[in-house]
Amino acid sequence: MPRDPAHPPAVQQAALTLRAGRRLRVKAEVGVTPAGLLSIGALVSAILLSSAAIAVAARTPRDRRGRDVP
Repeated sequence: MPRDPAHPPAVQQAALTLRAGRRLRVKAEVGVTPAGLLSIGALVSAILLSSAAIAVAARTPRDRRGRDVP
């Protein structure tokens, strides 16, 4: 689907400035399209689902009665 150059996609923008003391200052700026927001949401969901699976797999193995297996 060709894009119409007269109507570019809407871009969500944000800026942040952090200061710590007199010398340290950090500036960040970001611009994200709606498609980018969907992609970020999918990535965050995948990370959360995979970390939950890792946490379940890392549990101590138990037998059928709920006791720890040596």
